[in-house]
Amino acid sequence: MDPTTTAPRAEVLRNRYRSRLPERLQELAGPIEGNVDLPLHIVWSGRTSYSLDRPKSRMTLYRTVLTEGQSEDLVTLLHHRLLAEQWPVLRRLISPYIREVWEDAFPELLRTAAADTTAA
Repeated sequence: MDPTTTAPRAEVLRNRYRSRLPERLQELAGPIEGNVDLPLHIVWSGRTSYSLDRPKSRMTLYRTVLTEGQSEDLVTLLHHRLLAEQWPVLRRLISPYIREVWEDAFPELLRTAAADTTAA
């Protein structure tokens, strides 16, 4: 494989995640309570149902959707307020490529994370 014609793996991943982003964080209008069942194209084995009322379950759901979901999944399964509230912890649980893309596109997430560390 010729490295001069092939994009580095990191940039390919960043582009993939960037292409899935909504234009505005407020477009994430998913549920804020109850249970969410993920479709097979997001989670093809193991656990498929998550409770938004349980913090660890919600965190796992968000991590999974950010990693595997397509743009329409992000909009229908994630909620902008819950994402922002969880971001200080969630950002440490996801790939650095996902974190960079989301924080570059939505600086308010980075401000939330910074505010959380100064409050501690």
